Parts: sequence; C-alpha cells; structure tokens
Amino acid sequence: MKRSMLARLCAGLAFGMIATTGANAQDYPTKPLRIVVPFGPGGVADVTARVVAQGLAEKLGKAVVVENYAGAGGISGAQNMLRSDADGYSLFLVSNQSAVSPSMFRSLPYDPVKQFQMVSLIGSFDIVAAVDAKSPIKTIADAMASARKNPDGFNIGTIGVGSTQQLSAELFRTTSGLTVPVVPFKSSGEVLSAVRGNNVQVMFETVPAIIGNIKSGDLRVIGIGSAKRNPMFPDVPTIAESGVPNYVATSWNGIAVKTGTPPAIVAKLNKAVRDVVADPATNKKLTELGLTPQTTTPEEFSKYLVTEIDKWRKVIDTAKIEKLM
Repeated sequence: MKRSMLARLCAGLAFGMIATTGANAQDYPTKPLRIVVPFGPGGVADVTARVVAQGLAEKLGKAVVVENYAGAGGISGAQNMLRSDADGYSLFLVSNQSAVSPSMFRSLPYDPVKQFQMVSLIGSFDIVAAVDAKSPIKTIADAMASARKNPDGFNIGTIGVGSTQQLSAELFRTTSGLTVPVVPFKSSGEVLSAVRGNNVQVMFETVPAIIGNIKSGDLRVIGIGSAKRNPMFPDVPTIAESGVPNYVATSWNGIAVKTGTPPAIVAKLNKAVRDVVADPATNKKLTELGLTPQTTTPEEFSKYLVTEIDKWRKVIDTAKIEKLM
C-alpha cells in the first residue's frame, strides 16, 4: 500500500513537472531576451548578431538586446553566458572561435560541447586568399610557385595568433607543403598595409573584413577557402580546385543556449532562427555582410561543432602552434 501511494505521488510530481515545463515552453518568451556576443562592438559577429536580434524580436514579440563581452578566445563572453539561467532568455553568439579555443588554450575555463546547447547555425563566412591588386600573383598556383622559388621573400599575412584566419593560412601552408612563414598581425588594417607595401605577398581573411577593399579594387581574391565557389566571386576557383586537394576553411556564426535549457524552448528558438534567416529582408542583409546564410537543426549543429573542434586541433598540432595561457 505504501509503495502504491509512493508510486502515485512520484507519478503526480513527474506529471506536474512536465506540465509546468510544457506551459513554460508554450508561453515562452514572456520577457526580453539577450544575445551575448564574445567580441567587441562593430565587428562582423556583432553586426550579424544585431541583424538576427532584430529579426528574432519581430518573430518572438519581445525585445532582443545584444551584449558585448570582448576577450581572448571568447572566454569572457562564454563565462558571462554560463552565469545565466538555462531558461532560453540568454542566447550565445557561438562562432568558429568556439571550435578553435579548446585546442588553442592550455586551460580553457569552459567546455563548448558540454556546457552549451547548440540551437542553429546562422551562416558561414568564406576565408579567402587575396593579394594586392598590382601583384603579379594571379592565382593560387602562382602564389605556390612564387613561394617555392623564393621562400625567403614570401610571407603569408593574417590577423592574430589563434584566429581562424591564421589557422586557415597554416592549413594552406602545411597542406601545400610550403616552408614560408605565416605572419600574424594585430588587425586586418595592419595586414592590408603589409600587403599594399609588398611585405606580405598573400593574405588570408574573411570576406566581410575586406569586402570594401575588394569592391574598391585595392585587393584581388585569388582563392576561396570553402568547398564551393562563392557567388560573389563566381570566376575565382576554390583553393582545393587550385591544387591544394581537400582544403576547406571557413568561419561561421550560430546561436546556442546554456545546456539544460528545456528541449521545447530549444526547438522554439531553432524554428525562430531558421525563419529569421530565411526571411528575404534578413537574408539579404546577411548576404551583403559577406555571409552565406545557412541554418541547421540543433543536432546537426552539435555534430558540426565537434567535427570543427577535431579539425582545428589537427591543424594546431601539425603546425606546432604554441598554445595560449
């Protein structure tokens, strides 16, 4: 009799918890949301987050505020995010940095796989190889030939140590068997100056960071890092097409929440993000930033993150890049 009563009590409690969770998910959201961006304001990730935030606010009927927490490896932003409740009201702008940092830092104070629940990709940014418009280098084949002929006079430029751009350049260098140095600079502006001054012969950068220089004619794109050609540069072959088989390097952004967020809320957010990115007006804004819009299921995004972590770990180990902190 006591066991029967206990069983009914447990069943009642479980039903109550399910009903409450369902009600919370059904009513969600009942207050404003925020998107934590682990980078400073004004950058591509920040602008992307603000475009998506505007769309989500319209879709969900609640304000969505973007909060910036800049710091090496996205650590400050991740830690801020993880101090929030797992209730779907704090979203995280997860990026390729989340795939790089686990292998780039000696001791990362968070686990992007275990502590974050992926919601959906927003899209990817092509990494491109570019040269000064006046450079005699016209193709990736030209660049490799020049680097082999005069390795002491050939430099590849990127932004900071541990960035996707630097690792993409290292992947190119090691995959193509080149012995030239990859030189990291503090900013894209410094890399551009080095390219214009012929101190750097080829630079690796995301499309959004240099789209203005490409459109103005100051830079010429000679190779695309993604598996497919970029519609913005239909006549430019991929680096893989150009003699570096299987080379693929892109950067990406997506939305995540804290692990433990109710599945029904994750599903609701996933649908909202996918609807926002598919909206013609938002899609156009993202495309104009140089992003290739792309959404996923939470499961697809989680698997993609694990694959990316493994990929960049191998690049870091092969290039023998010194870990940070």
